[in-house]
Amino acid sequence: MTTTRAAAPRRPGAARPGPTALALALALAGLLASAGCSGGGSTGSTAAGAVTAVPAALSPSASGPSASATLLSPSPSTGATPSTASPSVLPLTPDVTARLDAAVQRVLTEASVPGVIVGVSTPQGDYLKAFGVSDKVAGTPMVTGLNMRIGSETKTFTVTGLLRLVDQGKAGLDDPIGKYLGGVPNGGTITLRQLADMRSGLFPYTQDEDFVTALQSDPQRAFTPDQLLAYSYKHPVSFAPGTDFEYSNTNTVLLGQVIEKLSGRPLGDFLKKEVFDPADLGRTVFPTTNAFPQPHARGYTNQTADGTIADATDWNPSWGWAAGAMISDQADMKKWAKVLATGTLLSPQTQAQRLQPQPSPAPDTWYGLGLFYNHGWIGHNGSLPGYQTVVVYLPSAQASLVVLLNTDITYKGSAPSTLFAKAITQVVSPGNVYDLPAAPAGGDEPSGTATATADASVSTSVTPPVPSAA
Repeated sequence: MTTTRAAAPRRPGAARPGPTALALALALAGLLASAGCSGGGSTGSTAAGAVTAVPAALSPSASGPSASATLLSPSPSTGATPSTASPSVLPLTPDVTARLDAAVQRVLTEASVPGVIVGVSTPQGDYLKAFGVSDKVAGTPMVTGLNMRIGSETKTFTVTGLLRLVDQGKAGLDDPIGKYLGGVPNGGTITLRQLADMRSGLFPYTQDEDFVTALQSDPQRAFTPDQLLAYSYKHPVSFAPGTDFEYSNTNTVLLGQVIEKLSGRPLGDFLKKEVFDPADLGRTVFPTTNAFPQPHARGYTNQTADGTIADATDWNPSWGWAAGAMISDQADMKKWAKVLATGTLLSPQTQAQRLQPQPSPAPDTWYGLGLFYNHGWIGHNGSLPGYQTVVVYLPSAQASLVVLLNTDITYKGSAPSTLFAKAITQVVSPGNVYDLPAAPAGGDEPSGTATATADASVSTSVTPPVPSAA
């Protein structure tokens, strides 16, 4: 998700990362990316050096949210309730389809996006089209069946995997992370729930200057989860667990390690067995290298050391791991949008806890456990160098929206994925318009440039969203 988030309070004496590190918030975040997920929000070229881019638990715990709570219920901390505007989705008539074509083409041209795949699905019919090119050099047209890197959409899968273990009685959402992993700052008090809803206070490793330097100097480098966490652990925690919200890929990397420890299997293998296969996602993979299944679109980024545009197709996504490394296509993401929002793979009690709303700094945007609620839509966004996504579902209309594009370069401070999703929903669901604010300069996700968009992902890229990714 790419939402923006207010700067979290830091311990006295704790230095805030410099501009380079902030710009380097790699666009892996998602919902929070545009608000701070994927990096800075300046227009034009990005600043040099930036790389932009979250059987105990079967019943509610005494201290946790009630099993009946959902994203549509009041937030326990604010008493506010996510708005639920008109739930209607317009029929996909020839006139509406023509307006959609024009809206998508307008954003494509204005934001200089190479190519985009758009899918809108309603009970009355589907709209599925590709625009632009999948390869700028060859001029190859974008087509709807291509594989794409999905950045922080990965977080939705990792958290679903954890919740499957919760339903199996192997973990409890209010268990401290220290029960499973050692060496975590505040490990005795940070819970699995707080990791999943981005309220742990752990420093986002994508804001660490050494990490940014390492990634920018060698985009093919393979990072291990422990190496990623080490960048975070060098810094003081941002706040006491549960007292604030900060989009951080550190949280989801830890959850990936918990899954591996409890299952005794590599994360990708576990997710295939427990999530991909049950959801019938045959084109969704968790890569362990920079391998990219064919056919795929080439991706373009300006999250480079000097801010120039580069082909990031084959960059190694290991720096995002459980927070942003995955690959999928439009057909699978369409299925996943509904599975995620409706809780098909989880018990009703666990899904209710997943949808427990926590406020974020972005207007009318709430974060649950590895997903967000934005103007009625439930899902996530994703962003990492070269690619962005929005995968959301509108329960009131049983409609899904999938946007996949092959760039993460911002336009006037906004993530292009947000611009597409907003333009599309203004046409098809005027009472529920998806929108995330443009990010201020300097974001929280690793990004190749200082212009990374905060709305790139809440958890969509490696970049941490300001309530953004991998």
